[in-house]
Amino acid sequence: MSRRLRLRLWLLAVGGAGLAALLAAACLDLPGFGGRSHPYGTRAVHASLTRHTANTIASVNFDQRAYDTLGEMNILFAAVLGCVVLLRQARDEHRARPEPARVALPVRRYALLVMPVALVCGLYVIAHGQLSPGGGFQGGVVAATALHLLYLGADYHALERVRPLGVFEATDACAVSAYLVLGLAGVLAGTAFLANTLLPYGTFNTLSSGGTVPLLNAAVGMEVASAVVVLLANFLDQAVEIEEESAG
Repeated sequence: MSRRLRLRLWLLAVGGAGLAALLAAACLDLPGFGGRSHPYGTRAVHASLTRHTANTIASVNFDQRAYDTLGEMNILFAAVLGCVVLLRQARDEHRARPEPARVALPVRRYALLVMPVALVCGLYVIAHGQLSPGGGFQGGVVAATALHLLYLGADYHALERVRPLGVFEATDACAVSAYLVLGLAGVLAGTAFLANTLLPYGTFNTLSSGGTVPLLNAAVGMEVASAVVVLLANFLDQAVEIEEESAG
């Protein structure tokens, strides 16, 4: 075994031991399991009700720890950006327009019937994220998936006509920027970054309640929906249209 390899193994062992010690210390300080009340849960519900956000999970994601949610958005954005770079058309590849495949009539009817319903459901989940289970992450995936029912019910060309990729790429970037702008607006107003103090909290259990929670939730929904569309578009391009140049 080389000296360099032994050094790397020692570094791995020391780092792993330190991480294990920190995890053990954190677990020992956790609240008791199975109790009727939880200190963090009680505080989260109280903060949610104070800011008129009916869905406590949305209050946690877009208010109490909105900074962490920003990190999750950036992880998705970076992942999609990496896939776009890796799956871009190479010099030794070309686009071949495939012939439309035959689709069974029941599949076509079902896909075209369900597509608008699924799209509306996705937008509904995003819009009502501060009121009921769901939100930008879940609704964004549903809305993006709904568009691809056109690929199952018709063909790839039909999907391309309703999915201008450049628009979705720009929307993805704008949605991430909108989240940041909302955070910076709090700083300019004299409060903390992403503090839920810019807008009135509104009437409890209505669409206009929760202060900035609905806006941050909408930004996440736009980003997730656009990111999923861009991601699937690049994979579908590789599977359907992009081919390697023949050796001859």
